[in-house]
Amino acid sequence: MTDYEVLRVFCGPDGAHGNELGVVRDGAALPSETDRLALARELGFSETVFVDDAVRGAVDIYTPSVRLPFAGHPCVGAAWLLGVDRLVTAAGAVGVRHDGEFTRISARPEWAPGRTTKQYGSAAEVEALDVPPPGEWIYAWAWQDEAAGTVRARAFPGRGDGIDEDEATGAAALLLTAELRRDLTISQGRGSQIVTGLRAGGLIEVGGRVRAAG
Repeated sequence: MTDYEVLRVFCGPDGAHGNELGVVRDGAALPSETDRLALARELGFSETVFVDDAVRGAVDIYTPSVRLPFAGHPCVGAAWLLGVDRLVTAAGAVGVRHDGEFTRISARPEWAPGRTTKQYGSAAEVEALDVPPPGEWIYAWAWQDEAAGTVRARAFPGRGDGIDEDEATGAAALLLTAELRRDLTISQGRGSQIVTGLRAGGLIEVGGRVRAAG
């Protein structure tokens, strides 16, 4: 078995929850896409990131079923672990800012894989949702306090690869921020938290707390 670490990304204010992320620091141990996809499938996390160059921050991201040019929670987790000021993904260079307890990345909305954002009337409606059948990637959300920019969300990848619900999803949060054109604080899943902000040049910043699992 290839060595890997597990992080929890977008933890809540108490340090709990967050979305688990597998990180293979020695990406050279599995150089082919086929082998990387096989390991990501075996580990079963919503995403696994392979570090190809720790100094440059070059990373490669996989779900259990596909390779992703960019994804939010793998980039936030890798940036925290490597302590770099930028990452290099297949989509492009990702800015990084370490801000106290938060690690934040800046990326372009068009890099994010397609998701369907679906607004509900209340946080209670979002919390009561059943997992939809595979098909569309749905980001279900509702305002908790619209004036304050706080949101309740749940994420349903719909890929049919064993990940029925994503505990915390940076790319979807990025897209929702771009759609609403305002900074957000998002409570997702069982108790994860994502913070976002509009930045110059059409960039969206996405950040959160990261902890080593276990």
